[in-house]
Amino acid sequence: MLSIGAFAQIGQVTHRMLRHWDTAGLLVPAHVDEFSGYRSYDPSQLERLHRIVALRQLGFGLDDISLILEQGVDAERIGALLRIRRAEVEREHRLAAARLVDVERRLHLIESENQMSSIEIIEKPLPAVRLAARRATVAAQPEIAGVVGPAFDAVADVIGDEKGSLTTPIAQYSAAEEGTEVIAGYAYNGPARDGFEVVDLPAADLAICGIHLGSMDRIAVSWQQIHTEIVARGFAPSGPCRELYVRAVSDDQADWVTELQQPVVRA
Repeated sequence: MLSIGAFAQIGQVTHRMLRHWDTAGLLVPAHVDEFSGYRSYDPSQLERLHRIVALRQLGFGLDDISLILEQGVDAERIGALLRIRRAEVEREHRLAAARLVDVERRLHLIESENQMSSIEIIEKPLPAVRLAARRATVAAQPEIAGVVGPAFDAVADVIGDEKGSLTTPIAQYSAAEEGTEVIAGYAYNGPARDGFEVVDLPAADLAICGIHLGSMDRIAVSWQQIHTEIVARGFAPSGPCRELYVRAVSDDQADWVTELQQPVVRA
């Protein structure tokens, strides 16, 4: 018999792993002393240990390993699990490669130009959201500010602030023949009413997002950085952009917090 220390040393695993696999029923010691609780293993159990370690190194979880050990090694079953694992590894590789490109690009920017982006930009999905909103089309960018604020005010006057109805203000911007279409309103689950329309913004599988701090008169700079990052990461816009006004209370806008959201797809 082998002590847990000798068994762990031969198998190049930790005592903690062996205890965990014992609890999970994957590798039960051949003997446990009833007084001391010391575990002992039969040398023949090294074959099972090696199989568990090999499957773990392939990335299989304990449930899959348990299934394989219980039902035996079947080429068809193992092949199916390995194909699933291959797809997972390929996806992980793509993500790692994209992160490496991002790291290299940022490092190059710092080393060659001694500068960094003023906002941090992330990738994430966007949930679908239903808005109580007003819609307008403006011919030029400077007109947007004169439309968005009154739209929010008009919707707020109708729905009030019952049950936190005004906690999630969102504006969506999309190109139109006459200029820019603006949809501005609040996340809303109530009934339709006169004074606003119900607009469903679809979910987005992936979006490039960044936080703009402070006044709206500088938000174009933050949007420019978002779009530069989109191109640099190999994406292209896939729909209207959104602004989520996380905090927009003070009149001078100094403490405003706005999340910029641009749905994207691989270019």
